[in-house]
Amino acid sequence: MHLTNSTVLGIGDPQARLRVYIGNRPNTVIEHATPGITPLVAGNICRIGQDCGNGWRKVFNVFAKLAYALPSPASFRQGHPRWQAFRDNSLLQANSDCALMFSEPKEFSKDAIHIISGKTFANTLHIAPSLHWITPDFAIDAQRHVVVCPYFDYRQLSNSKILFLVELLAEYQYLPRLSGK
Repeated sequence: MHLTNSTVLGIGDPQARLRVYIGNRPNTVIEHATPGITPLVAGNICRIGQDCGNGWRKVFNVFAKLAYALPSPASFRQGHPRWQAFRDNSLLQANSDCALMFSEPKEFSKDAIHIISGKTFANTLHIAPSLHWITPDFAIDAQRHVVVCPYFDYRQLSNSKILFLVELLAEYQYLPRLSGK
């Protein structure tokens, strides 16, 4: 199935409690993709990067760095000595607790952390009026457990901004939602 198909709502763990929403989709075919949220399998991230270019490699790298930077008990480090190992062996796979969503949900589950990648995309969503901008790059909707951050790209969401995002998640007590799956 082509990931640009509108029935593919996202890739990753269907039960994920760390959900990142992005305004575009990789233009590639995932043979095992099904309607809804499709878990990736080993090698899919590499293949999407090869098929769709450096922009998607950056998205996956930033996602892995963010997940890896989260403190325990919400740690994605278990069994992975580096963020690259987490990316290659677990990110967006079944039971990874991570999902990359291609559209806004009708409602945001209070049992998950919702991160919207990019201010421009965030401003197109129905929750835009409820966002409280903390800085020019970061906003929250505390009631819905939503955080807006810069787009998942090295230049926009740098390592220092990833750490700021982790601190923001801790400050608003979103991190406990990731413990004890």
